[in-house]
Amino acid sequence: MIDVAVVGLGKMGLSHLSMIKAHPDVNLVGVCDATGYLLDILAKYTGVTTYKDLDKMLDEARPQAIIIATPTHLHAGMIRNALQRGIHVFCEKPLVIDPADSIELTALAEQKGLVTQVGYHNRFVGAFLEVKRLLDLDAIGTVNTALAEAYGPVVLKPAGRTWRSERATGGGCLYDYAAHPLNLLTWYLGTPESVSGSQLTSIFSAQIDDAVASTLHYPDGTAQIISNWSDESQRKMTTKITLWGTNGRIYADRQEIHVYLRDTATIPEGYRVGWNVRYTTDLTEAPWFYLRGEEYSAQLDSFVQRAQAGASAGTNDFASAAVTDRVISMISEDAVREDSRLTAEAASDLAVQTAPKGRIAAALSALRGGK
Repeated sequence: MIDVAVVGLGKMGLSHLSMIKAHPDVNLVGVCDATGYLLDILAKYTGVTTYKDLDKMLDEARPQAIIIATPTHLHAGMIRNALQRGIHVFCEKPLVIDPADSIELTALAEQKGLVTQVGYHNRFVGAFLEVKRLLDLDAIGTVNTALAEAYGPVVLKPAGRTWRSERATGGGCLYDYAAHPLNLLTWYLGTPESVSGSQLTSIFSAQIDDAVASTLHYPDGTAQIISNWSDESQRKMTTKITLWGTNGRIYADRQEIHVYLRDTATIPEGYRVGWNVRYTTDLTEAPWFYLRGEEYSAQLDSFVQRAQAGASAGTNDFASAAVTDRVISMISEDAVREDSRLTAEAASDLAVQTAPKGRIAAALSALRGGK
């Protein structure tokens, strides 16, 4: 058994609480949140020990591991506090806002030999795991083009202000939605050399982005990220990944994986030349507790098992999450660079400067409707 505490009781915090409390190897020793009435209800109907102050919970409950599910801007301080006390940490994504904090906290955890994990649950989805396995087998050869997408109905009209509506607190589609497909890209392809063409678009929100688009550049090709959380056509969040390689193509979402293999490919066992389809239900073991999806239980179970074994390196540890944090920061910086865009006017001026005079005259004549 391992003693675990939870801090933050929003949507994800309550989900984590319900799952971790049911885990057969966990003793829940404390729950912390700033909302008094919620703590009162939990104490009354579940008997769990509640706290409004994190330091007090850490001092009195003395957990061996903690789950942090607070707004992103609070992560760094809480993580640092826990690590300095020798506590294993599971933190909701993204890890932190400032990539410098990611590096510092990763180093601190490694120094103390502590287990860390970030809630990028897609790495526990059967279809996305199969993508990783096939890439490691070099099934589709060198990946030259990739598309990572995430859509959902989060912000469908102008709304009041919460921490999710403030960029400084970690709000916005980039941090909250695009982080998921970006984490898959960094898992599959590694850290990009650069990013370009980044656009953060406000649709209904006043101060944050509701849609994200960017191009990630790798030595052998490019990857596009597109995310929109103002998409009413989606019942809930939908994440997709498509990869084109020299020997085939892979498409995957939470439900299934489609693989096309050329006759030049090294065919993995169970696959054939041409189209292949595998379903997540066939690629996923039954969870010990089901809520929202098998991957949510699987990621918490992985954290618990690693914490009990003291296995500091593992899926979604701070080191891997720091890579995603860095890419998020690169996109954010690129999106505000005025010199990174070629305007239509500038392109016209460049064409005039470089094109032969006869072609210029013909083009201008065509634009004016001439012959």
